[in-house]
Amino acid sequence: MSITRETVLAALKSISDPISGQDIVAAGLVRGLTVEPGSVLFVLEIDPAKSETYTPIRDQAEAVIKDLQGVDKVSVMLTGHSTKAPPDLKASKPATPQGPQKIPGVDRIIAIASGKGGVGKSTVSANLACALAAQGRRVGLLDADVYGPSQPRMLGVSGRPASPDGKTILPLRNHGVTMMSIGLMTNDDQAVVWRGPMLMGALQQMLMQVQWGALDVLIVDLPPGTGDVQMTLAQKAQVDGAVIVSTPQDVALIDARKGIDMFNKLNVPILGMIENMSTHICSNCGHEEHVFGHGGVAAEAAKLNVPLLAEIPLHLDVRLAADSGAPIVAAKPDSAQAQAFLDVAKALVERGAA
Repeated sequence: MSITRETVLAALKSISDPISGQDIVAAGLVRGLTVEPGSVLFVLEIDPAKSETYTPIRDQAEAVIKDLQGVDKVSVMLTGHSTKAPPDLKASKPATPQGPQKIPGVDRIIAIASGKGGVGKSTVSANLACALAAQGRRVGLLDADVYGPSQPRMLGVSGRPASPDGKTILPLRNHGVTMMSIGLMTNDDQAVVWRGPMLMGALQQMLMQVQWGALDVLIVDLPPGTGDVQMTLAQKAQVDGAVIVSTPQDVALIDARKGIDMFNKLNVPILGMIENMSTHICSNCGHEEHVFGHGGVAAEAAKLNVPLLAEIPLHLDVRLAADSGAPIVAAKPDSAQAQAFLDVAKALVERGAA
């Protein structure tokens, strides 16, 4: 028997909201409901200060949906989830804010960021992860670009992550990289229509509730810009450094500077910059052309006194490899394009950054 959206909502209406007294559907707590053959995914959007009150409600919702015929997997994300009680705002002494935490089993976290979209940040993230794995590092990749997750396609990973207890999430693995993405829980053509609190709750769960295992480094592929995801990552997890990706033209560098300024304000060190789509060499005649200009990122890195980690060429093979589910480092490790990423990985390992 195939499960339907109406069946799921009817089951959830049997659960009462402890605050309003309405059922949780009528109270508007159920958001982002995704129903597919054998699996159900949704979010309970709550007041973060009342997370402990709603933890049993989440558990009850999971149990109710699991009992439905035709349901094999259930994933319920609770925004604002915390294992500690919220601070008493009326206390005589101000509560000590909880700072960034280490992710269990993860030695280092490197954020891959860009000021604007379309500069190839996700391509760099996937190839750098594979390059670090080729260096013998134990590597994880968190696709934190919730609105535009691309890592499942780039790493050739499909299927739903399992959850043995309804809370712990088991990531998937390919090309020597352990990977988790919200894209594994949605259809390719399905938009993630979430507000900020839902997005931050999902990011925290992917950070803290995924069974990453023992990792030398976790690469975090951030969305473009300077928004909620970047701030949440830096405030909740100990980020050891950021790599800024940009194309050479001025319009990209303007936004890259903003990204660097954001990390400086969040006390995250800049490990270096990467100029992507740096140059194009014609496969027919060998003519070299700087389609987006050249040297802009190198000049910016020198100005900021941070390393220029690489100048990645614009090449058809890089795009074809990513679309086929095997980054160029895995598909053609002996190519000049792959060597550029391998050099970055080697430099980061030698510096102790990865």
